[in-house]
Amino acid sequence: MGARRASKGKDGDRRIGRRALIVGGAATAAGTAVLARDELARLWWRVPGVDKPREQGAVDFTGARWVAASDANWRRADRPDDYGIDMVIVHVTQGSFDSAVRAFQDPGHKAATHYIVGQDGRVTQMIRELDVAYHAGNRDYNERSVGIEHEGFVDRPQDFTDEMYEASARLTARICARYDIPVDREHIIGHIEVPGTDHTDPGPHWDWDRYMKLVRRARTAPTAPTAPSTPTAPTRA
Repeated sequence: MGARRASKGKDGDRRIGRRALIVGGAATAAGTAVLARDELARLWWRVPGVDKPREQGAVDFTGARWVAASDANWRRADRPDDYGIDMVIVHVTQGSFDSAVRAFQDPGHKAATHYIVGQDGRVTQMIRELDVAYHAGNRDYNERSVGIEHEGFVDRPQDFTDEMYEASARLTARICARYDIPVDREHIIGHIEVPGTDHTDPGPHWDWDRYMKLVRRARTAPTAPTAPSTPTAPTRA
């Protein structure tokens, strides 16, 4: 979420875009064999009324707790097959952990990130990485990124705890490994760095040097397989 600038921007995700047109085109092309069979197999579920099978409660980061965001705050996708993922965007909640969860469960909020990291290091996933979360205020950046919220306020450096930095760095490192994202400041950015945004998070007290060192260290550490974990019963904050 994060602090806002004086001007208020718009999130282009609420518009029907080129992907909807591609899906419609794919349905038409099926009868004329314009598209290859494997492409059709990947897109069939995007025809209106057809949903890609999902495993309830599955998470992409081992140890994360699953709490579903309102489906008004994200849209179904098949990333990285339909949209390549090459970026992680760091946010700050401007509130408590629980208030962020409640906001992302509210269909009227119209925004949510994939993950929230608490000051105690707990990680909650609210949107699957394969789906597009409305978090960046920029359609292109939403489609190509994973968003991570951090509990706290941008003007309170004490909110950014050791546990939070460590947990978030491990999460970002696994995302980078999964999608072969370079661990640098061109691909791991703050919400304020998104073109057209009206937010200022993660703010001047977020220690980027420290964070990037932790991400690099976690990225090179031995890791377990990155497949989604066994589903757990969804919970609410």
